[in-house]
Amino acid sequence: MLEPTKSGSGKSDTSGMDEFGYAQTLDRSIGKFASFAAGVSYISILTGVFQLFYFGFSMAGPAYAWSWPLVFAGQLMVALCFAELAGRYPVAGSVYNWAKQLSSGTLAWLAGWLLLISSIVALGAVALALQLTLPQIWSGFQIIGDGTGQFDFAVNGVLLASIMISISTLINAFGVKLMTKINSIGVFVELAAAVLLILALAWHVVRGPEVLFNTAGFGEGHDLGFFGVFLIGAMASGYVMYGFDTASSLGEETKDPKKTAPKAILRAITASFVLGGLILLGGLLAAPDLNDPKLGAADGGLQYIVLSVLGGPFGKAFLVCIVVAVTVCTLAVHAAAIRMMFAMARDNNLPFSRQLSKVHPERKTPTVAAIVIGVIAVIPLIVNISQPAIFTILSSISIVLIYLSYLLVTVPMLRRRFVKKWPLPDNGSEAGFKLGKWGLPVNILAVLWGGAMTLNLIWPRPEIYNSVPPFEWYLQWGGVMFVAAVSIGGALLYRLRIRHRTGVLAEHAAAVAAHPSSGSAQTEAQTDASAATQPESDPDRLPASVEVSKQAADETDKALL
Repeated sequence: MLEPTKSGSGKSDTSGMDEFGYAQTLDRSIGKFASFAAGVSYISILTGVFQLFYFGFSMAGPAYAWSWPLVFAGQLMVALCFAELAGRYPVAGSVYNWAKQLSSGTLAWLAGWLLLISSIVALGAVALALQLTLPQIWSGFQIIGDGTGQFDFAVNGVLLASIMISISTLINAFGVKLMTKINSIGVFVELAAAVLLILALAWHVVRGPEVLFNTAGFGEGHDLGFFGVFLIGAMASGYVMYGFDTASSLGEETKDPKKTAPKAILRAITASFVLGGLILLGGLLAAPDLNDPKLGAADGGLQYIVLSVLGGPFGKAFLVCIVVAVTVCTLAVHAAAIRMMFAMARDNNLPFSRQLSKVHPERKTPTVAAIVIGVIAVIPLIVNISQPAIFTILSSISIVLIYLSYLLVTVPMLRRRFVKKWPLPDNGSEAGFKLGKWGLPVNILAVLWGGAMTLNLIWPRPEIYNSVPPFEWYLQWGGVMFVAAVSIGGALLYRLRIRHRTGVLAEHAAAVAAHPSSGSAQTEAQTDASAATQPESDPDRLPASVEVSKQAADETDKALL
């Protein structure tokens, strides 16, 4: 029904970057499993499920597990839309470039801007998950204090996270081959460990699945009853199941990306749902005591269940696998953020674009972008030392921004479906994946889901945005204010300054005229870059738009300095 389309024999390869107006500057070396692994490692069930189990359980008890299939169903609709786009446009900074094809330059830039900011904050949040696991493996990992001091937990977490981000920066800066090799090995370990953990928990089951239908008194006293606390607990699942677009964001470095990327997106989210759901179920059915307060505590949670059920060596061996999962998740989030920064910078859509879009001549990776993102990601972590509430708010906001950026793709896509401008007609560049007649209902559901989940995530609940002292109104409304500031401020920045100099930089422009897809809504910058040609009589002459772009970039960088 929803299958990748098959190209006929004899058709030329249309995966070349000149089709989109860009030169091929990145290393196209990623295979099918590595592409799938990129999506799986970003979602990272062993990272997200273990990091957030305690939160979901503390809010809604065992029945919070029903949020897992609910979130999967909604995110699958988004993933199907993304798979169709990946089959057409497997380009770095996928969400940004997809929005560029579907809507205006302002909305496209905003989609990239929101996802870039969220990825940088998420990078720190993922690395911070090491604090939840490493000290439970060996007390020596609690380097700062003994864990009982007021700030021991937070300061040590920042130290471990900073070390992890430094390692990720070195690996990502060295080249995509090293990153994907480590990532693929890590994902293999993560998947194998997930399967073994599911079997081990199933062996130690002490209760039946009826516990999932028992609200266990959660929701009493809440205005909306259990439904109210369930919506809060559902965030634990909503915080995990995203990032599947990473497989397409690495499209410029993937072999046969129009076929590989859509499959990788759908396989990544499906595999994560199945394995993550079974781990959740197994943990709840095998927990010795569901009334144990440690299950809803940050230093307990699912890790505590595993150690309690499986015992010393075996339990700690699985916790080591969780550390592996956190490591490859950090690598994947970092890699996705790099591609977004690179994609926007080569369009001259960021300050210091020429520097941020530089590709190492030998390693063929955006080294400067890798380092800059690594440095910036550590900065929000410092807030966690004395104000963990603020960092919790930032982490929650980062997920809101991701859902918003997804909406900036699915909404314009739906609008184009209604006016019969999507899907595009075949013009010799056959898509790698098509939804066919299912496109419209799937797209509608994706938009409805994205809007509902965004509202649920940003709602100024004290349980999320004002959960620990000091209890201040600005902390509770911090999510709304920050998202509004970033969105409105970003839009004004683009409209008033950046859009006047946008255009593909000379070193990234296609050497020959591109052939834009019929019916695509390209921005003025794309049209300029795509229409540019290099006359034989003057091979060194740059297209006019590129010359202007290059000059504007130099002038802007000087002004900022």
